[in-house]
Amino acid sequence: MPNMKTLLEQLRFTESEIRVRKRLLSFTAEDVSALKHCCSLIEQRLDTIVDAFYSIQTSEPEIAALIGDADTLERLQSAQRRYILDLFTGNYDLEYANNRLRIGLVHKRIGVEPKYYLSAVYLLRRLLVENLNDLLGDNDLRLRAIQALDKLLYFDVTLVFETYIQSMMSALEAVKNRTEDYARALEETVAMRNGELRTDALTGLTTRRFLHEALQRTLNAAQRRAEPVSVIFVDVDDFKYLNDHRGHAYGDQVLCELGKVLLDAARGEDTCVRYGGDEFCVVLANSTEEQALTSYCKRINSLLAERLPNVKISMGVVQTGPQHFDKAEELLKHADHRMYKEKTVKKNGLAKH
Repeated sequence: MPNMKTLLEQLRFTESEIRVRKRLLSFTAEDVSALKHCCSLIEQRLDTIVDAFYSIQTSEPEIAALIGDADTLERLQSAQRRYILDLFTGNYDLEYANNRLRIGLVHKRIGVEPKYYLSAVYLLRRLLVENLNDLLGDNDLRLRAIQALDKLLYFDVTLVFETYIQSMMSALEAVKNRTEDYARALEETVAMRNGELRTDALTGLTTRRFLHEALQRTLNAAQRRAEPVSVIFVDVDDFKYLNDHRGHAYGDQVLCELGKVLLDAARGEDTCVRYGGDEFCVVLANSTEEQALTSYCKRINSLLAERLPNVKISMGVVQTGPQHFDKAEELLKHADHRMYKEKTVKKNGLAKH
């Protein structure tokens, strides 16, 4: 009974619902009586009807393939005998409704398409009517029984299709849930991947890929507030020499420590970027070139002298705003140019003031 309860409850079937459906089909006590009067007559021809039904069914290749082996056919014949008798018992209560619901569920699970089920119902109705005509002849009971049978078969079909629909809705819900789970997992993966792409694995600084976005955001805010913005390009002097003579592990240590220096010297609103290789870029919000040189660059050199006394860097500083603002690309280009200019001066043995 637990399965019956579960199925009936899922579809919200009650005695009251059954009464409503019978009323909609004008299925009355007179119909019940007409079917019950035919029960013993139909029982006499039960095997003949079932044999004829499956003889016709199995002649269709598609249906024969669904039925499969002889054992399955035998079980189906047994179930069909019970169903035919149920049609003429006169008991069309919750248990009867549940049996119809279960038939629909089984048909859906084994892959019987609605067109095959409906054709089977049509065939069974035809065989039953032929036998009622033969058994009852031309009288009032025959007409009443056939009319009652048509109503009951419609009643059964609606119940079977309730489970078809419920099963499809459950399948769609399951697909929807799987799709949503996949979408969430994909979003998490993308978010994680974006985080990886945004943050340089070695230094923990923002990557070059997101430099333009950060710089543009800072420039937009500066334009609204009429504030200056400064950009600093930083490059490690003779980095190739360090890598070649002290090893790549040491070179990575230098880059990692320089990244920490840049972050420690920066303010919360500033953006520190690993531009690539041994090049770095810092975007200073609300900062003039003079402030960048006398404050930020001074802090960088001081921290670097403490932590990496044997490492030297070159820096190029450029300002834009607060009146006229260069484009992001131009600003980066100018800062990079100034950094290389300082590096060239050092190589030529000239002091920069």
